[in-house]
Amino acid sequence: MKRTHQDQASQRELALALARERLKAAAPSDVAYRSGARYQPEKGASAYFELRCLNRPFQVTYPDGLVLQLDTRKPPGYALQLLILHYLVHADGHPLSGRWVAFRELPDGLIYDQAFRARVEPPLLAAFGSNLERFVGAAKALGGYKLSFGDVAFMFDALPRLPMAVIFYAGDDEFPSAVSVLYDSSAGHYLPTEDLAVLGGLLVGSLLKARLASKS
Repeated sequence: MKRTHQDQASQRELALALARERLKAAAPSDVAYRSGARYQPEKGASAYFELRCLNRPFQVTYPDGLVLQLDTRKPPGYALQLLILHYLVHADGHPLSGRWVAFRELPDGLIYDQAFRARVEPPLLAAFGSNLERFVGAAKALGGYKLSFGDVAFMFDALPRLPMAVIFYAGDDEFPSAVSVLYDSSAGHYLPTEDLAVLGGLLVGSLLKARLASKS
């Protein structure tokens, strides 16, 4: 049975409400410690967390769990609101491993791997595969750190304790260009795998926007 827009909106509101209830039930000092977000206790107004996601600053009120993008003073889209709330309630403070893994190596990642690769690889290759300097410019604009992998690679602080990497391999006469989107192997301690797939799509979208901004 096909869901209506009203049904989808109701499901989204329910998902946000559940995430906010989980945040409300948690001790804010514990949330800040485990997630790496900065917690500002209540001083005349509501308390809040501050964190950066894909090089953008966000504020999440506590205990209400309202998400605001600070540079625009507006709430972000539904997917990003839910992702940030899930990060705050799911993060367990596990140390980063420093070991990069493909999406399929994450918990249950193999189930979603084909859909994930279809989401991230074609748009990256279409935008940057024939001109890796464009990727370098977009990656730097997004606050990326250069890595010594492949032909061009950058690491991004997708969330405070959730780094990601994008690695390009230049093509030649025999092989086409290729790209890999990787996670620190500890990523499952900070977001469920479904949300990590969403985060990969958001990283790709941010790189494409950075590319367009650099051309304007």
